[in-house]
Amino acid sequence: MRIARSKSSSAGFTLIELLVVMAIIATLLSIVAPRYFGHLDHTREVTLKQSLSVMRDAIDKFRADTGVYPKDLEELVSRRYLRALPLDPITERTNTWQIVPPREGEEGGMRDVHSGAPSNARDGTAYADW
Repeated sequence: MRIARSKSSSAGFTLIELLVVMAIIATLLSIVAPRYFGHLDHTREVTLKQSLSVMRDAIDKFRADTGVYPKDLEELVSRRYLRALPLDPITERTNTWQIVPPREGEEGGMRDVHSGAPSNARDGTAYADW
């Protein structure tokens, strides 16, 4: 004797199967997502440190060549000490860099540069103090 099956019971997935698969995907995402965003923050911090290092090196080279500090970051770009004004990876803008003026008696407009990001790094230090 043959058992007759309807077409609807043999095709597709059941609701329970779909819920189980969705629960497994949600569990995996809850494990992976925090690590992903932590790596993004780490990457931004490393990029910021590198950008600051490159700009500070350009300021030092400008001072060694001319005897004075540059007046602003745009002068470093126009005089080819920097190829382009770097993007602050925390604020994602180029106009948030904070300029540190030279000490009294020194000529020029900037001695150092810091990030203009108002937040703190993962280690608790302020980006503006880097």
